[in-house]
Amino acid sequence: MATTREFIPLSIAVLTISDSRSLADDTSGQVLEDKLKEAGHGLGDRQIVRDDIYQIRATISAWIADPNIDVVITTGGTGVTGRDGTPEAIEVLLDKTIEGFGELFRMVSWEEIRTSSIQSRALAGVANGTYIFCLPGSSGACRTGWDKLIREQLDHRTAPCNLAMLIPRLLEK
Repeated sequence: MATTREFIPLSIAVLTISDSRSLADDTSGQVLEDKLKEAGHGLGDRQIVRDDIYQIRATISAWIADPNIDVVITTGGTGVTGRDGTPEAIEVLLDKTIEGFGELFRMVSWEEIRTSSIQSRALAGVANGTYIFCLPGSSGACRTGWDKLIREQLDHRTAPCNLAMLIPRLLEK
């Protein structure tokens, strides 16, 4: 649902967590980059790091300290295998968790992948005034997350409310 509010482009950083991908074959990161640009937002940065909680934290920490980055979207490392550590890397950085994001992601994923949706530990939150969304590593999951949840919440025109309109208030004390 749109309103008469103006569109406000955001600066969005994309982080792919993978031990095997490069920018040349990072289809999930490319989906996110294409989608955010198509929506009118700017790509603040895009990187790939190994599935290592300290490398993930270092990159995310640099982005949440950068006042020019409004949003971070990660792809990969949200499963249940021994190498999947994105939630553990990110959760300690969050000031607030957006509890409903993971539940809604799994709900909309159910329509596409049925019971396999329980394997996703997708999450979202706010760290130092920056939104962080953690999506699974498949390009399909990135499309689902962006198209069905993230896009509208990062569009200032979405009514009755959206996350983008709250950005100026995220650091309130």
